[in-house]
Amino acid sequence: MMKHLYQKGLAILMAGLLIASLAACNGNTDSTEAVGATTATVDEATHPAATIASSATEATVKKLTEADITINETIENNVGGEHAITADGEEASYSNTKVVKTGDSEQNDEADFYGDNAAIFATNGATLDLSEMVVKTDGTHANAVFSYGEGTTVNIKDSYIETSGNCSGGLMTTGGGTMNATNLTINTSGRSSAAIRSDRGGGTVNVDGGYYSTSGTGSPVIYSTADITVSNAEMTSSASQGVVVEGKNSVTLNNVNLSADNNTKNSDKSDWYQAVMIYQSMSGDAAQGTSSFTMNGGTLTNANGDVFFVNNTATDINLTNATIVNNDTDGYFLRAAAAGWGSEGSNGGQVSLYAKQQTINGDMLVDDVSHLNLYLSDNSVFNGAINSDGQAGDVYVELKDGAKWTLSSDSYITSLTCDADSIDLNGHKLYVNGQEYTAGSTSTGEAIAVISTGGSGGPGDGGTPPDKPGEGGSDHGTPPAKPD
Repeated sequence: MMKHLYQKGLAILMAGLLIASLAACNGNTDSTEAVGATTATVDEATHPAATIASSATEATVKKLTEADITINETIENNVGGEHAITADGEEASYSNTKVVKTGDSEQNDEADFYGDNAAIFATNGATLDLSEMVVKTDGTHANAVFSYGEGTTVNIKDSYIETSGNCSGGLMTTGGGTMNATNLTINTSGRSSAAIRSDRGGGTVNVDGGYYSTSGTGSPVIYSTADITVSNAEMTSSASQGVVVEGKNSVTLNNVNLSADNNTKNSDKSDWYQAVMIYQSMSGDAAQGTSSFTMNGGTLTNANGDVFFVNNTATDINLTNATIVNNDTDGYFLRAAAAGWGSEGSNGGQVSLYAKQQTINGDMLVDDVSHLNLYLSDNSVFNGAINSDGQAGDVYVELKDGAKWTLSSDSYITSLTCDADSIDLNGHKLYVNGQEYTAGSTSTGEAIAVISTGGSGGPGDGGTPPDKPGEGGSDHGTPPAKPD
């Protein structure tokens, strides 16, 4: 994916022409105006493709405001538990409409699982098309746009969404529903109010373009108990993680600029802050098994703590030519460790991290109930240390196809595959299963079998580690039957 520098110049020129032409409540880890493009520093010599991607995103995505949308009709509802718009087993469409929803839901599970009190609600296999909408909610459990149930599809584009109450997401998908969104601006300010959100039963969410911002505690931009893909978007969280994946589910970011400042605790189960958290809460909202987080291009900028934190689950992390910057010099690039979820002794993080054409700056920590398979390929570069304080959890490192590891301090791993020129000790020592590695030597090791316990004390998914990333999450927690 790395481009020649002349391609970079051409892309920037095209981007300039484009600019000229455009004038999780239930204990899950939520209005300010959405902020603009992330200010992450891009190393153009190392990541020219990421620079092009960022420029293209800024050029082609318009940040909508309420004033940009022509309103021909206003629909309001102020009764707790009711909706302003409902599509029940039918095909329906709305455009140039302002929807205002107030009132609280007193039924927490009804709201989070089944859409009680949502401003716009689709269910029972409905297809709901929305365009040029303004949706504003002010109430507890007042999600803006909700898709519930297998066969239900919501398509929304060119719209502005704002929620201000607690437990009030922008887009909400549960029970196997589908949500397709294009070019939205979403701002949420309440607690546990992710901009892109799912809950029990999950579903499929596809987002292309737009700006997504959260400022509340426990309100990542994305909270996934579904399969969520976001492309060509700007995302910012100012109090919470940028992304949370729970259980056997997935998040894929394609050419996305994500900025996260997780600085306020939503629970006492963990001492650490992070940009991306991958875990299993054991609440029943997400099935147990191997999750996935994938990032292709784009930027991820972390203000506080670690970049990735994995606990009480197994996951595949797939990184390809993304620019990842941690502005907290005390934070880790990856922390795989036990926290307050799951059963003590079996609630660590089981991680397979695949890096292609990727630069990784920062140390990694794997505690004694966790493990890491680190696959570096396609000229990837890792500048950092692993378990610099001594051996803890099992760690396998594989470097091939021109990948390089430059140590920042002494490191302790259990198995290694590398060529003679793959590792620069940089004045430090590398210990492999207790034996000091000799500079310039080759090594052939074995990866660690992935056993996803989900913290329950017994194995879930397991077996030989894959040669390529797993399929991610397609099995979600199943919601109980909806009450009549």
